[in-house]
Amino acid sequence: MSARLQLDVDAHIDDPRTGIIVCCGSGGVGKTTTSAALAVRAAMRGRKVVVLTIDPARRLAQSMGIEQLDNTPRPVPLKKAKGSLDAMMLDMKRTFDDVVTTQASPEKAKQILENPFYIALSSSFAGTQEYMAMEKLGQIHRQAQKRAGKPDGYDLIVVDTPPSRSALDFLDAPERLSSFLDGRFIRLMLAPARGPARLMTAGLGIVTGTLTKVLGAQVLKDMQTFVAAFDTLFGGFRQRAQKTFELLQADGTAFLVVASPEPDALREAAYFVERLRDDDMPLAGLVVNRASTTSGADLSAEEATAAADRLMRSDPASVTGGLLRVHADRATMVGRERLLRDRFASAHPRVPTVVVPALAGDVHDLDGLREVGRLLACHPED
Repeated sequence: MSARLQLDVDAHIDDPRTGIIVCCGSGGVGKTTTSAALAVRAAMRGRKVVVLTIDPARRLAQSMGIEQLDNTPRPVPLKKAKGSLDAMMLDMKRTFDDVVTTQASPEKAKQILENPFYIALSSSFAGTQEYMAMEKLGQIHRQAQKRAGKPDGYDLIVVDTPPSRSALDFLDAPERLSSFLDGRFIRLMLAPARGPARLMTAGLGIVTGTLTKVLGAQVLKDMQTFVAAFDTLFGGFRQRAQKTFELLQADGTAFLVVASPEPDALREAAYFVERLRDDDMPLAGLVVNRASTTSGADLSAEEATAAADRLMRSDPASVTGGLLRVHADRATMVGRERLLRDRFASAHPRVPTVVVPALAGDVHDLDGLREVGRLLACHPED
């Protein structure tokens, strides 16, 4: 068995130098709940917090006692909090629209916002949600810097990364999208031919003709109109993505990789830990969510099974025997999960870890989030 470094969550949220906490991991491991619980705990302990979630189920609003979440921070009614907490949910298209309206003239902005190709791009293009999550993070951080020290300013931003097939999408997609928007190739294909060069004109004619057959004349026209209107904003997207990427690499940022005690989730967590290190991202540690636990009995799975067999032979309806078998199954699961965590610790001995036991029911209110926060900080008696 490998010794695991213990993750001290409170040390991170109490440190005034920590300005951003990013919760990341594969889908379905509890990133949203972890993000919300961290934000609640930080606010209770005195930080001025805003939590940004990307949650299609919209459970976070219900848990925080808010009618609805949208692209605007909403105050969370926390009793006895030493700090404050606002919550918001990423509106992917509205965030994209905000970028356009702030970077383009009113006439250009109107032309872009009404363009059918832009509407499709801003609503469903692969990677747009991940890019806009980073864009919104950059916006909030810039606003927080301007409002630093003021009553309505934030000193901690907690980010719940988008649900996706791969935890790496959050880091990769912004570069993919900005490269697409800033790419010379798409501009070469879609922009009208310039200059008298016949060869270039002929080449573009072939490309345009092929695209017209594949996409249709109207779609190609919409794309051409969009690129022409968007021309002045192309370079800005890559610059903004780079600035936010650098912000994520800064000392004031802490990444928490969230996983469940399952082989696939921990394999994805290991891959993400390595990627964060490759990109010089500040990794704080690993959160293993919804871990199985047993009752206070010290019986091993083998001992419980043997005792249950003896009782069931003499009394097949034995309630005690049935309970012992349930304990044996549970102990087997606990042992399997512990083995998985030990393997992760052996491969990544320098990654601090905290194990959060599974609760009896779903988290659906602030009390539940406080409980998760206490378990994250390993202080269930708080």
